[in-house]
Parts: sequence; C-alpha cells; structure tokens
Amino acid sequence: MAELNGRPVGLDEITALALTNYGHFTTLRVDDGRVRGLALHLDRLGRDCTALFGAELDPDRVQTLVRRVTPARGAATVRVTVFDPALDIGRPDRTGDPHILVTHRQASSAPLPPLRVRSVAYTRDAPEVKSVGLFASLRHRRTARLAGYDDALFVDGQAYVSEGVTWNIGFFDGDTVVWPDAVQLAGVTMRLLQDAHKHRVAPVALADAGSLHAAFATNAAIGVRAITAIDGTEFTDHHPAVDLLREIYADQPGDLL
Repeated sequence: MAELNGRPVGLDEITALALTNYGHFTTLRVDDGRVRGLALHLDRLGRDCTALFGAELDPDRVQTLVRRVTPARGAATVRVTVFDPALDIGRPDRTGDPHILVTHRQASSAPLPPLRVRSVAYTRDAPEVKSVGLFASLRHRRTARLAGYDDALFVDGQAYVSEGVTWNIGFFDGDTVVWPDAVQLAGVTMRLLQDAHKHRVAPVALADAGSLHAAFATNAAIGVRAITAIDGTEFTDHHPAVDLLREIYADQPGDLL
C-alpha cells in the first residue's frame, strides 16, 4: 500500500520522485502499533525537511499518515518519504511544498544471517541527511555482492571506518562497544543502543579491525545483525556482546503510533 498525503498516490507523482530523485526518508519497523525510537524518526524527518526544502514538517501529521497504512497487529516495515512532486530540476531553489509518501511491506521475523562485507573508500553526499539519492551506495553494494560479499562498508580517505550502505556499524573491543567516530548518518537503532548500553565513540582504522572481538550492523529494519567478515578479517557469528545488544534492542517496548 502507498499513500501520498493520505490518499492513493498517482502515477505522475511517483514518476516525479523517480525522475528528480530529490527528497529524504526514514524507515521504521512497527510491531503491533509500536515503533522503537519513534521520536528520533520524527526528529530526523523534521530536520531533513528543513535542510532540503526550507519547510517545517508536522510530526503529528506524519504519525496520522503512518497509522493509516500500518496494520494494527503484526510487524511491518514502513518507509516515510518526503519529496515535492512539483520540483523543477532547473529551479530547485523554488521547491517548498514537500509531500509525504508512506509505503509499507511485511517485516521479516526470522533472524537474519550474518553479513560478510567489503570495504570501499566512499563518503555519501550530505551524509547527515537520509537522502533518497542512493545511486552510488547501491552501486557499491552491487559491486560487493558481485565479488562474493553481502554488502559494502564505507571507509574515508584515510581508511577509517564510517558506515554501511544502509546501516551503522559497531564493534566490541573485549570490554565495551565501540562506535566509529566518523562522518556518517546517526542511525536511530545506533542511538537507542548508545542510550541503553555502555559504549565509547572513537576512530576505528580499517587496519585495526582484526584486533577487535566482534562487529555488527544496525538499522531499524534489521535491528542488530552480526558481521562475520570485513574483507579478509573474520569475526565470530555468535559473540555474547552482540547477542546481548540484540536482546536489549528487542526488549525495548517502543512508542505507540
């Protein structure tokens, strides 16, 4: 199901989004009407709307639109995309009427297998914004998968770890969780885990990854997912620290839509 501003979305409107590729979004998982980090998702949408369109976004309206398409029971992955169907690519400075597109799909309840990732030197354009512009990111994912990996991990020009294609990365150093101090999108799941568990934020050099005990990926759709390889560096797929973080995240009740 897809609705734009609370009504069925038209072909012309979807086409406009596809052709201009200018906008932002957030993806949230809804379990029986509850969302972990709901306020963080709404804050992200409001902040990015101001950055891209110079307009304010009403969080109450967003919640209302999400409730319209989300089943009251069960698990669903919901994406809220904000874009302007009337955007003129020759005069993008005149945009200022962002619309709200809400789509959803059934969320998987099965545990996901661990990831094997390949590093690539890349920094997303405006990394603090969750942009719909995914071309380069998906190209790197495709290249990694063609090489036999599951996904790509971005590192900066000095080979310091930043983030995954659509996820954050964390490590366990034998004592505490380590989140990379890097230019990246501050994911909702990462921020919830930082609030709930002992951690530190520090630069993580790709060359030093082998000295760490475990690695994992996080986002709202997957929760916490083990990483068992970064290039040629191997990690265990069942580390107690990663299992604990997965439990901590799963036990959070979430907020009612």
